Amino acid sequence: MERTAEVDRGTYPDVVTPWEQEAWRGQVFDWVAGQLAGHGLRLGGVPRVRARPWSVTMRIPVAGGAPVWFKANPPASAFEGPLTAALSRWVPEHVLRPLAVDAGHGWSLLPDGGPLFRDTPGDVPPRVWEELLTGYARMQRALVPRADELAGLGVPRLPVPEVPASFDRLRAGNGSLDADQRARLDALRPRLADWCAELASLGVPDSLDHADLHEGQLFHPGPGRFTYFDWGDSVVSHPFASLRVPAQRACERYGPEVLPRLRDAYLEPWTDVGLSAAELRRAVRLAWRLGALGRARSWTRLFPSAASAAPTAVAGACSLLETGDTPPL
Repeated sequence: MERTAEVDRGTYPDVVTPWEQEAWRGQVFDWVAGQLAGHGLRLGGVPRVRARPWSVTMRIPVAGGAPVWFKANPPASAFEGPLTAALSRWVPEHVLRPLAVDAGHGWSLLPDGGPLFRDTPGDVPPRVWEELLTGYARMQRALVPRADELAGLGVPRLPVPEVPASFDRLRAGNGSLDADQRARLDALRPRLADWCAELASLGVPDSLDHADLHEGQLFHPGPGRFTYFDWGDSVVSHPFASLRVPAQRACERYGPEVLPRLRDAYLEPWTDVGLSAAELRRAVRLAWRLGALGRARSWTRLFPSAASAAPTAVAGACSLLETGDTPPL
């Protein structure tokens, strides 16, 4: 395999990734070449690398066919390859099937998934967002019995009763927070504990939370078809926290009046858990609030030494929680 590539560093021109290591690049090229050959494929052009603090991805042109994609995860999200492989066995209609996974290195090789949802031409009506949320919720519902297996793959697990303790660790582990930020976190702690206790009492079972599901994290290859990918931020926790990101994106497009429709579309696959419609809606409101903490947890997990990023993420979550940040549902 040709050992040259175009490198895109985006807004991170000084980012240091394994790509800068010649030996590592050589291992990647050799591994990719071997995997392509094993599938009867060969390189058809110059690969393009996207180097970011959270991953290194490479678009690899294939002679006579669609490109394939290499991804290298950092240690904190190295579970993504094995997770994607497991999902392709458990819920194959919703995800990509990897061409290859090297769990030890945190590497995966994936087929092309088609057009991204964000690149869908024309005006996308709200019902398409309802369809993608219903499909995603069906996948989550199907994965409920797999919660232990998901955690066994290395996906972080955070049951709702443990969220306050996670909040405490987030506060204590960030020495660069200023006195005002710490005081705000301390003032939020009692309310957070109450929200978690109520949410846990409703009894919605844990499942896989993508934690960052937006238009660039799913493919839309055709009407009614959606493929969910990029699982590096995932956590096994309350599934309803997943609704926050896509609902906010849809709200930006259509206005807040669309949110009840999206909520109900998302909740439809959960109507068999023994809760009333009112209880399910209450659970969504509580999980929406807790979802504000997801980004801060993800950043501090992936970048434990990034002291400059942690206060920003924590302060953002703090502001969202303080305002109540309850959706108009």
